[in-house]
Amino acid sequence: MGVVEEAHNVKILGSGHRTIVLAHGFGTDQSVWKHLVPHLVEDYKVVLYDNMGAGTTNPEYFDFERYATLEGYAYDVIGILEELRVSSCIFVGHSVSAMIGAVASITRPDLFSKIVMISASPRYLNDVDYFGGFEREDLDQLFEAIQSNFKAWCSGFAPLAIGGDMDSVSVQEFSRTLFNMRPDIALSVAQTIFQSDMRELLCHVLVPCHIIQSMKDLAVPVVVSEYLHQNLGGESIVEVMSTEGHLPQLSSPDVVVPVLLRHIRCDIAV
Repeated sequence: MGVVEEAHNVKILGSGHRTIVLAHGFGTDQSVWKHLVPHLVEDYKVVLYDNMGAGTTNPEYFDFERYATLEGYAYDVIGILEELRVSSCIFVGHSVSAMIGAVASITRPDLFSKIVMISASPRYLNDVDYFGGFEREDLDQLFEAIQSNFKAWCSGFAPLAIGGDMDSVSVQEFSRTLFNMRPDIALSVAQTIFQSDMRELLCHVLVPCHIIQSMKDLAVPVVVSEYLHQNLGGESIVEVMSTEGHLPQLSSPDVVVPVLLRHIRCDIAV
């Protein structure tokens, strides 16, 4: 196993000819894909990995400067694919990882046959003629809460993000992986994500993109999926599901897994 693979806890399952890469979002790790993986391993080679900063990675490897922008994570994706000698993959990115995959595809479009985006946003802050869902003071309060009492913030944020009560299994699962992060790293990652603005880069993303979104998501208003569709440089398609929450693959697998499988297997009809 190479250095990059080891640092990112890379796991390879299945033995199909085509490769699928599953990339998780903020506050989770590769375990967030547990409902999807069993449906893929018979037909595909499935690559799972953890983003640097996830609770399952070595915090000593987290370079605050490198990961102050999404480009740092995008270079990690390219590094993993190169080390595994993957010539082309279907990249399934959740939340920030959808944008990370998009950024990586601008540099190396040859490595991506398509990107499936779940709960993706190019910008979280509202702007003139753009609704991202958050005002500046919302983000300031979010960062302040993470800084002042990380455990309490995790307990409050998890049910809001999932869209369920504290007792649900998916809320407990997200609370666990969120709280696994080192608090200073969690704050840094949250600041990088919530203050990112990838709108200018969208026109350079030429790989086909499948945009999948919950009808109700605390972090990403439904209009954002249409914004992506209108502004991506290549072919794209949108599907808004009847699900609630930012992590529907964890909280509503019965609805989400069939949708994901369809978008993985079927290409956009041009």
